Amino acid sequence: MPTRDESAIQSRSAPSTTQLDAAVSGSGLVPAFQPVVTLPDEVVVGYEALARWPSLDYPPPSDVFAHAAATDRLDQLDHACIRSAARAALDGPSAAGMLLLVNCEPTTAGIEMPEGTALSEAVSSFSMMFELTERGLLRDPPALLRKVAALRSLGVMIALDDIGAHPDSLALLDIISPEVMKIDLRLVQRQPNRLQARTIAAVIAHHERTGAIILAEGIETDEHLEQALAYGATLGQGYRFGHPGALGAPQHGSQLPQLPPSTGQPETSMTPFELATALGGARTVRKRTLIELSRHIERLAAAAESPPIVLFTLQQHENYRGQTQKNFTVLAKKSPLVVAYVVNAAGELDPRLRWVDIAEDDPMALEWNIVVIGPDTAAALIARELEPPGSTPLENDRRFEAVITFDRSRVAELARNLLHRCPAMPLSDGALSA
Repeated sequence: MPTRDESAIQSRSAPSTTQLDAAVSGSGLVPAFQPVVTLPDEVVVGYEALARWPSLDYPPPSDVFAHAAATDRLDQLDHACIRSAARAALDGPSAAGMLLLVNCEPTTAGIEMPEGTALSEAVSSFSMMFELTERGLLRDPPALLRKVAALRSLGVMIALDDIGAHPDSLALLDIISPEVMKIDLRLVQRQPNRLQARTIAAVIAHHERTGAIILAEGIETDEHLEQALAYGATLGQGYRFGHPGALGAPQHGSQLPQLPPSTGQPETSMTPFELATALGGARTVRKRTLIELSRHIERLAAAAESPPIVLFTLQQHENYRGQTQKNFTVLAKKSPLVVAYVVNAAGELDPRLRWVDIAEDDPMALEWNIVVIGPDTAAALIARELEPPGSTPLENDRRFEAVITFDRSRVAELARNLLHRCPAMPLSDGALSA
């Protein structure tokens, strides 16, 4: 969601292709810095760096990034903006340890931080936080997870931007586990309707579970500040505290709220069953029981008011029929991401789902899994067949080792494991709209 500053920029005449090409190449890029303050005392603790091109007559950032994506130069532009922000922060009247928020595209290639560069110096000097934009969050899940893990390994924190502007950000809260949740300015500047109240409830619940900080954007008036405080925000941005512009040093003695510990590296070498049973706890279950447990988790997903991510394995693609097909068709209409992992997968089985082909000799081919995670729901059924198919006379007497869990952190770990196998969505599908 653009700030009013960005809306004013967007009110100018549409930029030409020449202007956009120049902006994407990095020509004329000058970061502007908007203050971030603690709430309710309004003490400046840092700044968010925003990309601007004044010498090119201020082309809208959304247009520049859309053009970069369309011309296959998103990595180039993203990295140029990040390096420029780091350099400008170091050259300005900054303070050691201040918060520096830098916008970052979710699926661009990881940026290198060699010793002695401005970026590595900024990471050492400031409380550096990369802010994942809402554009294309679920377009390429493996790239997103790799990026988050790589940034954290370099000592960088993660913020999730514009929560409330798009359902993907809510669904990914437990997957990414950001240190900071930035709630969209529309939630601050308007009285909440049913959808907005649902979003705020999910944000507050995630804060209570994890300690993630709530940052409210778009605070311009006393009423906006009151609304932000009602939502539990302890950091704020908006014209009440300053417009984007030159960098200024944070106030003496300012201190960030306590940040939660970041999540560890996701486990990708194991199958979901191997991960779920690493500490034991599997039970022997007949197929008829598995069917009913699976149906229960499917119903939980369908009933969730905030649509969850749904990931499931089917063993053979012939199993996608009957009630199974009906249930997942319904889920695919409302959920931000539904992924099927199947031997001999074919997208034409149902184009509303994302399909992942599993090799017949892949250990996951013997697994029966369903993982559901969202603001309202966290559930997983993870099972592996004990005998080869066809070894039991009665189909419903087939036996499986199974784990069923409703532990949110465990379900999130299983979801990350499966998402590492999920294919990217083509950019032509409109997944990276500005």
